[in-house]
This record gives sequence, C-alpha cells and structure tokens, in this order.
Amino acid sequence: MKCKTNPEPQLAHLNKAFLESDAGREVRILSEFLAPETTLDNQDIRNTIVFFGSARMLSTAEIRKRRKTYADDPQMLAKLDRLSTVSRYYDEAHELSRRLGKWANERREGYAICTGGGPGIMEAGNRGACDVGTPSIGFNIKLPFEQHPNPYISPELNMQFRYFFIRKFWFLFRARALVVFPGGFGTFDEMFETFTLIQTHKLYQTIPVVLYGPEYWNKLINWKLLVDSGMIDANDLKLFRLSDSVENAYEYITGELEKASKKGGKTGIHEAFASLR
Repeated sequence: MKCKTNPEPQLAHLNKAFLESDAGREVRILSEFLAPETTLDNQDIRNTIVFFGSARMLSTAEIRKRRKTYADDPQMLAKLDRLSTVSRYYDEAHELSRRLGKWANERREGYAICTGGGPGIMEAGNRGACDVGTPSIGFNIKLPFEQHPNPYISPELNMQFRYFFIRKFWFLFRARALVVFPGGFGTFDEMFETFTLIQTHKLYQTIPVVLYGPEYWNKLINWKLLVDSGMIDANDLKLFRLSDSVENAYEYITGELEKASKKGGKTGIHEAFASLR
C-alpha cells in the first residue's frame, strides 16, 4: 500500500487545536501571564492609574441621544431613566482621567491610565487619557456579552485576556493608584480583591484607593456593620477614601503619588515582582 503524501508538519506552538484544548491550558495561562509584560515594557509603561466601574454606564450626552432614537420604545426609555441616575459618573470619570493624564504627562515617570478596556466607566477612563495623549491601556476580557474594546485605547496597549485571575493580576501589578466608580458584580470582585491584597500586605505598599460616589457606596455597603460585628477592623476603613468630586479625587491621588515618589517608592517591572508576594 502506498502512503499518502504527508502535509507539512506543524509546530506545537502553532497548533491551534492543541492550544484550545484542555492539554494546552497551561500554555494559555503562561502566555497571558508573560505577554503583557513585553507589551508594557516596549511602551515604557512603568506605572498605572487604574479605573474600575460599570460597563453599563452611559454619559449624559449619550442618554440624551438615545432618548431621541428610542422615543417610541417605552422599555428602552425606562432603562435609560434608570441609567440617567448614575450617568454623571461617566462624565466625571472622563474628566478625572483627563486631569490625571495631564498630570502623568508632566511627571515623565512612565505612567498610563489603565482600565478593563470595555464600555461604560472603562471607556470614560480611556477616553480621558486619549484626550490628552496619555498612554491608554485596555485589559479586555473575552466574554459572551457586554465586553468589547472601546475606541479610546492606545492601539499598541489593547490587550485581551481569557482568564479573569491573570487579568486582575495585571490590573494591580504596576498600579500606583486606583479609582473605583459605581458598578456591579465585576466591580465588586475587583474592588474587594484589591482591599484583601492591601489588608494582608500582599501589595508591597498601600496604594491610594478612591471609592468615587459616597451616595452609591454608602447605600450599598454597611461599613459600620462590618466594623461593629468584628468582620473588619476600624483601621481597614483607611484602606480607601470616599470622594464625590473630581477635584477632591485628583488632589488626593496626585498628592499621595507625589509623596510616594519623594520617598523613593518602587516603580518598574524589576521591582514590581515584590508588589504581589
């Protein structure tokens, strides 16, 4: 029997079927762990200011626009009414990011604004950075709904993850400050993991964390109950600062970062291995 002509043999690391299989999981995980380092190093990104918040948030201008588009759709109008109660947070995230971006440009310390790369507050954060020419990182996640890259991410800093846990690692790996805007389950997950890492000293230093919108956060979380019941210590409430204005959040974050810089705070990838012990 004559053998058939063999096709060109395939290298294992180019074998898509293998890489997508259960057997290739470790390779996928390692790739997502290592590739962002190369990308950030190539763009000289040593420090990030991270924005968390809802992917569903719309700007006040966008809500006005959609109300006209869906004027004959009562269900959509009802949804827009609900979103209009929090739309100011998109606008203020946009402005805060723009101001922090201008500050970062003047520092020349390898800063970038970093978000999860999707719509809503993430878009607002990337948009503010884009407005002033600050590097704008998008750590996207592959999801069956809701998540798609927004147009304000720097093209060379537009990355996508398959695994949430590696994405969250990279959110914090070079983070020097964090702003948490109102959001849902995903925002809570990211916020409380950050608190846990700071509380347990898994981060090399206490980074400034702003919870933006006290009206939202204080209704949502009974901080006093957590303390009174002994679930957290009173000092744990110092892990973050509540803020309800762009000016207040900007002054606090930049003030803390400038103080850390004067003290010789660690920056850069080589030192950052100590940032998540």
